[in-house]
Amino acid sequence: MQGEAQLKEQDRLDSLDRYDVLDTPSEEGFDRITRLTRRYFGVSMSSITFTDGHRQWFKSQQGMAIHETARAQAFCHTAPRGGEPLVVPDALADSRYKSHPLVVGEPHIRFYAGVPLRTPDGHEIGMLSAMDTQPRNFAISDLEMLYDLANVVMNALELRTLATTDELTGALSRRAFREEATRAIGLGLRHGHDVSLVCFDLDHFKKINDTHGHPMGDLVLRESVATCMETLRQTDLMGRMGGEEFAILLPHTGPATALTVAEKVRAAVAALPIIGTNGKIPVSASFGVATLGHGAGDIDELMKRADVALYAAKAGGRNRCVEWGLTEPAPIIIRRRVLKAGLICFNGGRSTIDCTVRNLSASNAGLDVLSVEDVPDRFKLLIRSDALHRACRIVGKEERHVEVEFW
Repeated sequence: MQGEAQLKEQDRLDSLDRYDVLDTPSEEGFDRITRLTRRYFGVSMSSITFTDGHRQWFKSQQGMAIHETARAQAFCHTAPRGGEPLVVPDALADSRYKSHPLVVGEPHIRFYAGVPLRTPDGHEIGMLSAMDTQPRNFAISDLEMLYDLANVVMNALELRTLATTDELTGALSRRAFREEATRAIGLGLRHGHDVSLVCFDLDHFKKINDTHGHPMGDLVLRESVATCMETLRQTDLMGRMGGEEFAILLPHTGPATALTVAEKVRAAVAALPIIGTNGKIPVSASFGVATLGHGAGDIDELMKRADVALYAAKAGGRNRCVEWGLTEPAPIIIRRRVLKAGLICFNGGRSTIDCTVRNLSASNAGLDVLSVEDVPDRFKLLIRSDALHRACRIVGKEERHVEVEFW
C-alpha cells in the first residue's frame, strides 16, 4: 500500500510538471481569478496554490503576503480530504487548526474554504482558496461557485500548454520550441547542414527575485530575452524552457560559429543596464553549446549535450560559454529535469527535511528546499518513488536550492 501511494504521488507530480507553472512570475489571468474570488465571496484573502514535494507555492494571492509555505502547513494537508473540498468556518474553534501558524500568526486565518485543482486525469495539484480573518459560514451554492472558479483555473493552465509564445518574454513556449526545433533538425539531417543548440540559465536569478522583488525579476527576464533576440538572426529560434532557462536553435551553424554566437549573447546580457532600488542589478548567464552529429540526431540528445555543457559552465564559475565535448570526459553523465518528492535524512535518520528533486543523474542531483540553513553538508537522500537512497554531500548552495554529489 505504501509503494502504491508513492507511485500515485509521483504520478501527481508528473502531472503538475506538465504545466510548467512552478516558480513562474505572476500572470494577469490567474490574478484576475483570485481578485474575483475575493470580491464574490466578500473575503479578505484568496489564493491559487500548487503543491510540489516539499511546499505549497502561491501562484496568485490577494490580501496576503505569503509566497510559499511548508507542505505540512497547507490547510488541506492538515486534514485528509480524500479529494473533497475543505471548509473551516472558524479555525480557532477547530481542534485541527486552532494552533496552526497561519491562524495564530500572520495572516490570522479564521475562515477557510478551498477546492482542489484537479487535472483531466484526476490528479490534485493544488487548491483555489477563499479565506477571511473573521469566522463565517459557506453555503452549498458558494461551494459550487468556488468549484466553477477552480475549473476556470484549470482551463487557464490547459491553455497555457497550448500557447506558442511565452506571455512574459515573447520567446517561444517550451512545447512550440521543441516542435519548431524538431522540424529544423529534420531538415538539417535531410540536407546535410549543421544545426546547433545553445542552452542558457540566468545566473543567481532567485537572488534577484528575493533581493529586488518579482517585478524586477520579470524586467530582467524581458530585457534578457529582448537583448538575445536583437543579437540573433530571424531564422534562429529562441524558447523559454523554464523559469530562467532558455534555449536557442541555430540552423546552418557549426560548433565554432555557435560558440561565437553564444559569446555575443553572453556579453550582451552581462552589459544590460538594469537599475533597481539599490543601484545596478548585476545580470549574467551561463551557456552550453552542442551541435548536431556524432550521435546527436534529435532534439532530446541535443538538449542533453547542451545541458551537460551548461552545467560545466556553471561549475567553471558561471557567466561563461562551454561547448559540449571540450571539457566533459566520456561517458557523459546526463542530469534529467525531474519533479520528485524527496526526503533529506540526517542525525541517524532522526531528523528529516522535505525537498523537491528538480534534476537528477546517477551521480548528482539538484534539490529545492524551503531554507538551506538547516541542511547539513552531508546527509542521505531518499526518493521513495524510485526506491533510491543515496549518501550525499553538498557541492553548492543558492538561496532555496542545493547541489549535491552522491558518494
